[in-house]
Amino acid sequence: MPANYFSMMIRNAVLFIGLVLALAGCQSSTSKTAAVTLQAGAASAPVNPPMGSFIAGDKQNRTFTSVHDSLYAKAVVIDDGTNLMALVTIDCIGLLYPEVNRIREQASKLTPIPFDHIIVSSTHTHSGPDVVGLWGTDYEHTGRDSAYVSFLISTAAAQISKAYDQRVPVSVLTAESVYGEEWVANIADEEIDRSVTVMQFVNDTGATIATLTNFACHPTFMDAVFSHVSSDYVGSFYKSLSRLLPGEHLFLQGAIGGWVQPIKGKGTLEGAQLRGDELAKTVHQALQNPQVIADPALDFRSSIFRLPVANEAWQQLATIGTVQRVITDSLETTLAWFSVGTAQFATHPGETTPYLGLKTKGMMNSGPKFILGLSQDALGYILKPEFFEEPPKPHAEYLTRMSLGKQTSPLIEEQLRRIIPK
Repeated sequence: MPANYFSMMIRNAVLFIGLVLALAGCQSSTSKTAAVTLQAGAASAPVNPPMGSFIAGDKQNRTFTSVHDSLYAKAVVIDDGTNLMALVTIDCIGLLYPEVNRIREQASKLTPIPFDHIIVSSTHTHSGPDVVGLWGTDYEHTGRDSAYVSFLISTAAAQISKAYDQRVPVSVLTAESVYGEEWVANIADEEIDRSVTVMQFVNDTGATIATLTNFACHPTFMDAVFSHVSSDYVGSFYKSLSRLLPGEHLFLQGAIGGWVQPIKGKGTLEGAQLRGDELAKTVHQALQNPQVIADPALDFRSSIFRLPVANEAWQQLATIGTVQRVITDSLETTLAWFSVGTAQFATHPGETTPYLGLKTKGMMNSGPKFILGLSQDALGYILKPEFFEEPPKPHAEYLTRMSLGKQTSPLIEEQLRRIIPK
């Protein structure tokens, strides 16, 4: 028999038992008249930039010469019959709020999904195109290709539309593990969260429609060394998991600020390959003993607010057009929280520290818990206030230079406390 025959039998048995329990719970409940029937669909498409485009991350004035592995926009749409939402993850350094809103606007025109129920997340690969503008020839010349950005936006919106059209009834499985002890570190000598949190949508035959994997580490194995288009270890993860499971696989970057990096194998293709393969095996192994979410109803909350901009460099870059965004002494951004049954998700609008990620998880009263870094915005490093104080923490000079300011993290924490149910 095939090597995975017995694991598939176990998974299907767990799924069957979970569904029986869910139905039994609904029949005995006086507060519900029918079980929630969740539907999900998924889609993806490559979003490779033209050769010669500027590479985002590390040094300026670097351009692509080849493709090592394709970049993708991957979407999943979730529908419980009352609420409808979409999540799309893109292999890029991080999309700013105006571009996120363009995706949401286009997708909400193509589907019935509400504008504010669309989550756009970035994997933060440092071997993707400059979609912000900071990595051109110098800071006075943007590295952002407007035509490519428009292509990226329309492709991402189209995947949301395709995923909506491909919805089928699903059951929801979750699993948790840990990974990265050997090679992931917070090189600023701060907290770290090496958890791997997984959600899987399976159809009535047990086949995977989509998996969501939340893990935190910079995709920087190839950073500043190669001129290849690549999603770094995320690409290896996608290829390896696809060999083990069917369906779409979405990588959701976690809290990587302050400064969560690979400390072994950097600068090598082999390092990216190895760690992506290992992460896929970790996810696959965790899913051999999944938990079933019996009542996968959706809930969704969001907040639009302003953050002060203490770093004048951000204002100057916006004024001269290097960064194409309105930035004055403050800027507008957004946060979202949503749940699928007992599983909870919260977005962070940039590279937040594991400290804030763990704080956010502590605000959630059930689990599994997903922290979606670089989602809905890409506001650079979002740091603990101590990074701006003396004595300096490791790498604080660089990290604070790429931050809006000292108040960003506390104000985001305040907004999260407002929208996460107690």
